[in-house]
Amino acid sequence: MALRTLPVPDGLAGERVDVALGRMLGFSRTQAAELAASGAVHLDGREVGKSDRVTPGGWLEVDVPEAPSSTPVVAEPVEGMAIAYEDDDVVVIDKPVGVAAHPSPGWTGPTVVGALAAAGYRVSTSGAAERQGIVHRLDVGTSGLMAVAKSEAAYTGLKRAFKERTVDKVYHALAQGHPEPTTGTIDAPIGRHPHHDYRFAVVADGKPSVTHYEVLEMLPAASLVEVHLETGRTHQIRVHLSALRHPLVGDLTYGADPVLASKVGLERQWLHAMRLAFDHPVTGGRVEVTSEYPADLQDALEVVRGAYS
Repeated sequence: MALRTLPVPDGLAGERVDVALGRMLGFSRTQAAELAASGAVHLDGREVGKSDRVTPGGWLEVDVPEAPSSTPVVAEPVEGMAIAYEDDDVVVIDKPVGVAAHPSPGWTGPTVVGALAAAGYRVSTSGAAERQGIVHRLDVGTSGLMAVAKSEAAYTGLKRAFKERTVDKVYHALAQGHPEPTTGTIDAPIGRHPHHDYRFAVVADGKPSVTHYEVLEMLPAASLVEVHLETGRTHQIRVHLSALRHPLVGDLTYGADPVLASKVGLERQWLHAMRLAFDHPVTGGRVEVTSEYPADLQDALEVVRGAYS
């Protein structure tokens, strides 16, 4: 077992223990509930159950089971995961929220590689066993387009393209408030948060990170923003917009207003990978794929547009 000690952020005040653990550690709700039921979760030294409420400024202590060094791929269908593009070398999936790119320690939910295996797709054997074919990732709480290599040549070519920043990755995000200027570039290094290991932050010794943004629509409480990523750091858009004091609506981990999140009915950050374009790694032709907003994001956007005041 590995003991994790975490402060409860203000944005999670009053949430159930299983919900808070899911937000803070990326656990599924089921896994968090099982940990609480086994007596592995304490709040300020007191054992708590899954439905107990966390308090701001409190400290959660969680005994997390040690995971094997390689997590096996479980072939499991994923409802709502669509194929946006496919040929002999590449498949681009439209990933729903709540799905991880590949298995990892502590994650027991569905994965992209597991869904592809269940559907009979052959993917590249390059990379670690649990993430074969994976050339880039989306957060569990982010929906949208993600490319997976089916052939070895495609894996090598796509990995090079992402490293050389020739892939066009476009996201739409709903940010709180109104960023000024309305068009700009955020060039700020990102690394692990110095005090909270489940978060990332702008830090002096972080990795170079560049985000380009443009406000598409100003709304009463938020702005619809188009984001082009030049680099691909973990949580990059979430960290950079939070650093501008415009966190994504629903992103309680990075300072979003929980009242607004509740008002629009969001249980995750409003962030969607809506366009992916790249030169095909084998044929050289241009591949460009787009994705519509999923229902939860579209509904939240309409609430902000029309009902919120």
